[in-house]
Amino acid sequence: MDVASLKPIVIGALEDMKAQNITELDVVGRTSVTDLMVIACGTSNRHVQAVADNVSEKVKAAGVQPLGAEGRGNSDWVLIDLGDIIVHVMTAQAREFYDLERLWGQPEANAATNVAHVE
Repeated sequence: MDVASLKPIVIGALEDMKAQNITELDVVGRTSVTDLMVIACGTSNRHVQAVADNVSEKVKAAGVQPLGAEGRGNSDWVLIDLGDIIVHVMTAQAREFYDLERLWGQPEANAATNVAHVE
């Protein structure tokens, strides 16, 4: 499934579970690993896990088998590899510490798009 078809499923799954501060980072041409990174926050380790589980379930229901997942269990960061999209679900503290937006974000003129902010 291509990025344009998979992205709304991923974003919808994050929004369904009330993930916070959902951000998309277009990394085409910056890495050969993926085309899009989606980063979202959960309110606790348990919420991070529930959000990540929902993303996995929704993409599987759409016929996409995740290539891998890291950080499951009692983690503050879960990564789901969907090939052309990598999903990071993190606690706010982990997100601030690792600062993926700074590492992978676009230059100021093309800053990452903030898709939704749910509190």
